[in-house]
Amino acid sequence: MEGNFTDNIGPLAYPFQMVSKEADEHVLGWNYPEEYQFMVQDHWRSYPAISKYWHYGLAFIYTMLFLASITGNGIVIWIFSTSKALRSPSNMFVINLAVFDVMMMLEMPIFILNSFHHRIIGYQTVCDIYATLGSISGFGGAITNAVIAYDRYKTISCPLDGRVTKTQALLLILFTWVWALPFTILPAFKLWSKFVPEGFLTTCSFDYLTEDSDTKIFVLSCCVWSYFIPVIILCYYYFQLFGAVRTHEKMLREQAKKMNVKSLASNKEDGGKSVEIRIAKVAFTIFFLFICAWTPYAFVTLVGAFGDRSILSPVATMVPAVCAKTVSCIDPWVYAINHPRYRAELTKRLPWLGVRESDPDTASSSSTATSQTQHHTAEA
Repeated sequence: MEGNFTDNIGPLAYPFQMVSKEADEHVLGWNYPEEYQFMVQDHWRSYPAISKYWHYGLAFIYTMLFLASITGNGIVIWIFSTSKALRSPSNMFVINLAVFDVMMMLEMPIFILNSFHHRIIGYQTVCDIYATLGSISGFGGAITNAVIAYDRYKTISCPLDGRVTKTQALLLILFTWVWALPFTILPAFKLWSKFVPEGFLTTCSFDYLTEDSDTKIFVLSCCVWSYFIPVIILCYYYFQLFGAVRTHEKMLREQAKKMNVKSLASNKEDGGKSVEIRIAKVAFTIFFLFICAWTPYAFVTLVGAFGDRSILSPVATMVPAVCAKTVSCIDPWVYAINHPRYRAELTKRLPWLGVRESDPDTASSSSTATSQTQHHTAEA
């Protein structure tokens, strides 16, 4: 009997055999019981079943992401909530973002179990739970990034009277959670749209493939709410922020030139401003990561509702989920690299991480004391 052409090409045969011997035997969704076949949309039935090696590979990736995110975001929540130096209104938003990131990570154990079963365990109930966690964390994280941009703008452009108070911060945090609810509750209770399996049929999201005007309007509304509005807010406040910083620096240079001095700012003011600028860079980096995380998903859902669905293969639709999960792992490490007070706390509490940062307050006091000593010496 003639063998398969892949039998004679050694290790190269492996990925081909993953498809030829397994995937061609069934179509995607074949392993859902008859009473749950309604969960599998017709679009996915046009593809062969996904090889178990794809499932196991993604399960491994998600396990690594889960451990990295829980560790990173857990440290952020622990340090920012217990350190007096970091217990400021601005940093309350950082904690809120970390909480949303942790909530997103709670999907991962479900996904890993799904991957080993090659389907959604618990069917519609678990599908709704999975999608609800993703929806709240996604919407909430998006608008929290926008709130952080607003806070950075107020803090840096109006340092004396523009800072957000703790009460205002709490209200803004409450607002982020309320913002996340409408497009979560509506599909969860099937009031508008519904949650359905997608991609490898081991993850769930809102329906963007049903061919009716109701679905199209929902998808468009959801993208505007979760993606375009936060992006517009982010762009507006960062544009204003960098404009304010440039104007301030230009004014100082002009005044210094008129007075024939190098700078009008004291060392302490320079240090404080440097800290704020570094924090602004952190926020801008997270904005960039937000774009990387959610642009692929916005693209997939809009194409599913309005475009050429033939490009939405199971693998292609799994990419946005991996991007979003990866960014939620990176967020806390961005703060570790750039946030000076956070780095100082990491140095004190977790020296084995290898982070080295002097306490900004100690450094500032030392600088002031040195300056005063030099001044008195000069007078003597």
